[in-house]
Amino acid sequence: MEISALTRSVVKRNHAVISPDGYINSNVPGWTGCTVNVIINEQMGARLCQTLVTLQAGGQLLGKTQASQIFFYVVEGQIQVSVDGQDQTLSTGEFVYVPIGKEYRFEDPAAGTQVLTFHKVYEPLEGHEVPGVLFGEKDDSKAPIYMNDEALRIQVLLPDHLGFDMAVNIFTYQTGGNLPMVETHIMEHGLLYLQGQGIYMLDHEWYPIKKGDSIWMAPYCQQWFTAMGKEPAVYIYYKNVNRFPTVV
Repeated sequence: MEISALTRSVVKRNHAVISPDGYINSNVPGWTGCTVNVIINEQMGARLCQTLVTLQAGGQLLGKTQASQIFFYVVEGQIQVSVDGQDQTLSTGEFVYVPIGKEYRFEDPAAGTQVLTFHKVYEPLEGHEVPGVLFGEKDDSKAPIYMNDEALRIQVLLPDHLGFDMAVNIFTYQTGGNLPMVETHIMEHGLLYLQGQGIYMLDHEWYPIKKGDSIWMAPYCQQWFTAMGKEPAVYIYYKNVNRFPTVV
């Protein structure tokens, strides 16, 4: 019998590794017929929220964005989506960005459909319009080589213009690929591993990471990763961008 006191999850001052073995379910008003796991949240010191939602047949996600914008990504399965008069079916690897002040409806999911969400309070920027609803998908053909290393590729999912104050990217490492430096920067990260495994260094501590794990990195948490195993390591991640670097 496995000892129940063992876990790979770690929560520190400036980073966290959250593995599925410790999930506790939450209730979100309007999200029914589903299991909601709040992975990252302001309660731990973050400035974003990241959830993972697993839907039963007949489950629904109904709501309206207010101060926070939400990025929805289908990790697995299929679901019908309606946002601001736009209707689409989203399947594995597809997403929708919902800006502030918009009603959304997710319904008629395939049983077991999993949806990842990133939430961030939107910071308006004078002279730039609030972004509109955006649908898209993971597409490896749109993932250019990163820093001249054939083992590293990044696909940018949200447009890189100043109306957006958050970015969501998909980073793919071929076996043996690694970050070319220890990154030290102002951006905060929330991420979910979609495939593969490897070793992450966070604030000079070393963690084995695999598919299904999530990581929170606070600003200036030093970070480095190398992929290991027999398949590429792939994760989707959030970061805050395009706003003046100060606390208002």
